[in-house]
Amino acid sequence: MRETLAEWRPAIDDAIADLLPREIDDEYLESFFGEPTYEYDPDGIQRVLADPIWDLLDRGGKRWRAVLFLVFVEAFGEEPDAYLPYACIPEILHNGTIIVDDVEDEASMRRGEPALHHEYGEDVALNAGNAMYFLPLKLLTHGPGELSPETRLEAYEMLTHELNRTHLGQGMDICWHNEREVRIDREQYLEMCACKTGCLGRIVARLAAIITDQPAEIEEHVATYAELTAVAFQIGDDILDVENSLGRAGEFGKAFGNDVREGKKTLLVIHAIEESPPAEAERLEAILGAETNTDEEIHEALSILEESGSIEYARERALELAAEAREHVREADLDPETTRRLEEFTEFVVEREV
Repeated sequence: MRETLAEWRPAIDDAIADLLPREIDDEYLESFFGEPTYEYDPDGIQRVLADPIWDLLDRGGKRWRAVLFLVFVEAFGEEPDAYLPYACIPEILHNGTIIVDDVEDEASMRRGEPALHHEYGEDVALNAGNAMYFLPLKLLTHGPGELSPETRLEAYEMLTHELNRTHLGQGMDICWHNEREVRIDREQYLEMCACKTGCLGRIVARLAAIITDQPAEIEEHVATYAELTAVAFQIGDDILDVENSLGRAGEFGKAFGNDVREGKKTLLVIHAIEESPPAEAERLEAILGAETNTDEEIHEALSILEESGSIEYARERALELAAEAREHVREADLDPETTRRLEEFTEFVVEREV
């Protein structure tokens, strides 16, 4: 799967550049947004949209959502190259959520560099992130394949439903990390992940199924596969944040103790609170609920997570979700090679080091 990601990434970035060029001019603005009522300002739009968006995109990112879309398209008997522009939809949506999330979470770093709101200001970052929710939707009317009106409507309705649920998930996450008490349980955390991260995965699979006219049962199997894989990916992300801060992971691109500093109520935290002695559980809650933390306090919180066995528990739960995902991809009855690649991907999202 790593080879597939590396193979497709340049083509995906080229397709994104067709949707949002690196250099903005009047011709692009008029062709994409229509003739101005008075006059566009290409230079201003360059500075507040194209520059920050491409700044983030050029920092890296695995583009796995776009690649997974193309894998599904090929599995459904279509030529991936012909649908490459549509692969931009989940990828741009994902990066838009990253920009907005970083503002809401007061994150300091993203992909090894200052988060966009530190580079360009919160107003520019929020506008750019929000624009990325809407820019890719134009592909449903401007993209290749001459989608029927019925298909376009189905895709729009799907995107509206799934994107609304992503904000439910983000809302839960914001609420929890602003609270001092860890009052949620493991199932509520998984539901937050299913909304916030899983819905973007569902968009990948459902969009591929819709625009290639797959039966409803196939669409649901691949959507559930993608959702479970995305939740496993999020848990893997939580594990990497801890392991990176303990010096046991690769270059992760986030600040030391990022999730602890933000007061994130991750699966590891919930498990540690439930399984640790009362004094340690209370101390972990206090560190997570504090306005600021010293490095020593971060290390103390990480030690509690480690000693409670929460890293191992979270990894095992992610592997269980990955196994469930593999069952759904088998039920979709795809060709053996695609099934193998999709099964391998569920392992990659849990065992990756960056």
